[in-house]
Amino acid sequence: MVLFQAAVFRQVPEGWGSILIGLLIVAAGIALFLEGLERSVFPVGKSITNKLVKSASLWKLLPFCFAIGFAAVIAEPALISVADQAELVSEGRLDSLVLRLVIALSVGAVMILGALRVFLGWPLHRVLIVGYAAVLALTSVAPPEVSSLAYDSGGVTTNIVTVPLIAAIGIGMAASITGRSRLRDGFGLVALCVMVPMISVQLYGILVYQVGDAESVAAEGTQGSDAWWLDLLAGLGTVIRDVAPVIGVVLFFQFVVLRRRLGNPVQATVGFSMVILGLFGFIVGLEIGLLPMGSRMAEQLIETDQRLLIIGFGVLIGFATTMAEPALMAIAEEAEDISEKGLRANTLRVLVACGVAGGIGIGVLRILTGGSFALIIASMYLLVLSLVLLAPKELVPIAFDLGGVTTSEITVPLITALGIGLASAIPGRDILIDGFGLIAFASVGPVLAVLGYAVLVRFTAKAEPRSSAPAAPREA
Repeated sequence: MVLFQAAVFRQVPEGWGSILIGLLIVAAGIALFLEGLERSVFPVGKSITNKLVKSASLWKLLPFCFAIGFAAVIAEPALISVADQAELVSEGRLDSLVLRLVIALSVGAVMILGALRVFLGWPLHRVLIVGYAAVLALTSVAPPEVSSLAYDSGGVTTNIVTVPLIAAIGIGMAASITGRSRLRDGFGLVALCVMVPMISVQLYGILVYQVGDAESVAAEGTQGSDAWWLDLLAGLGTVIRDVAPVIGVVLFFQFVVLRRRLGNPVQATVGFSMVILGLFGFIVGLEIGLLPMGSRMAEQLIETDQRLLIIGFGVLIGFATTMAEPALMAIAEEAEDISEKGLRANTLRVLVACGVAGGIGIGVLRILTGGSFALIIASMYLLVLSLVLLAPKELVPIAFDLGGVTTSEITVPLITALGIGLASAIPGRDILIDGFGLIAFASVGPVLAVLGYAVLVRFTAKAEPRSSAPAAPREA
């Protein structure tokens, strides 16, 4: 962003002081949030998961899967940002809290499905083919105002909060069940958590736009209070309400189900407090700095009237943020360890970053040209399903999981603001229909890149023996 402001636009943006303060608050909020997770939710959650997996107690593991999936997603910062933007641009027709509840419930349900898949040994590629067939069928009948939002919602459910716990459940189950492969069966839970919200949000959109009342609730919105500190207290209360389910689930299973004490209660308490304060700071910083910055840069890019420059900005932002994504590093390193160096973490990260960059580039071009979101995204997913049939089946789960961890707390708000800003600035574009969708392209791009690479390596390996076969008699 600094590079474009200094080298391309050659100007200081309006309100740069408040934007800078907001960005600093975002940085501090994320730092507190992540440190709090490392001190509290992650160690306690992974300890519970390992204990339940080792005890082979499915009736205890399945409720934990649902509860942790629901609780972690309902408090996901990136989802909060997207849901709030959806309520704003739909003028209240799509309720932010209801949207988050729909997504969180679907993730909780699919966590149970994913655990059962590992337990029963169902091949992931068959589940994905059936699931995405349902996604594409719904896209053909869902209101256009909802389709792009539904695909975006799938892309923001799995992130730094959910990925480590989800991966621990899948890999732990695969390691403890005889005949299961940690690479083929352990991965894939993240992929299912991305797919199912696409179905549930489109169903919610059909209910709202085709069955529900068309009255907008936006007019009932409350006006801002002159007492800014009251607004801050209200915002803090909302954050506590959102984070409480995660803390409640973890403590309930720790104390009631497993009947174990916390190893370090003081550190856990400090960690939970840091999670709440960090998430609160992140949301405040978004409103002050990052979202206004994204909207302003979208306006500046449109004013240049240079499509290549606009696309280039989206591509560079996607590549740069993905290479630094913590959840991607964790999954890529885990894949390298499990495959015993057969998969290189750095290679996977570069492939995924290129896929994100290319996906965002396609998404920005779609907004600029006014192309059909449903047609383009459906074509890309049909290509994905074709590659699933050709790629080595043990690599399909990791490819989809990598696509699900690419959208971070920084990337999502910035890309969302860029898409909405572009749709607002270009005549003839609808903010709700055209403004959303960039996250969807950023999620499917990495899947295409990794599966395409796997197919290329597979067919190259098959072609090498044939090319060397005629040389054998000559050597003899």
